[in-house]
Amino acid sequence: MAVHVSDKILIVEGKTDKHRIKEVLVEPVHIICTHGTMGISKLDDILEESNGSDVYILTDSDNEGRKIRQWFKRHISEGTHVYIDSNYGEVSRCPLDYLAMLLAHHGFYVDERLLMKGKFENEEILRKNRYNQSYSS
Repeated sequence: MAVHVSDKILIVEGKTDKHRIKEVLVEPVHIICTHGTMGISKLDDILEESNGSDVYILTDSDNEGRKIRQWFKRHISEGTHVYIDSNYGEVSRCPLDYLAMLLAHHGFYVDERLLMKGKFENEEILRKNRYNQSYSS
């Protein structure tokens, strides 16, 4: 079992989603790809890797993404589900500034240069929030 720097695990569907997320984050987060499918053995592997970590699920807003999300709702009840706007459809198609605000809202350290202005009611809170500041390891 690998040891990871972060206490967060982010589960996404594919490699392009993973690369898109890495463009936004400034903290080391363990990102697991499901590769668009779920099964008992894959779920067991993810559960083993997530020992003691906060688990976040970020899938596309299509049928496959909803199926994967359902697996996690049934088997990892303490996981946090992060939803993208259905207009984007896929995580890999989301604008970087949108992903930055979405992930910052869920407690991730993001590149503050990407944060959108005026898109959320709690913009002032997020701007002052520690998650928008530089990450120091």
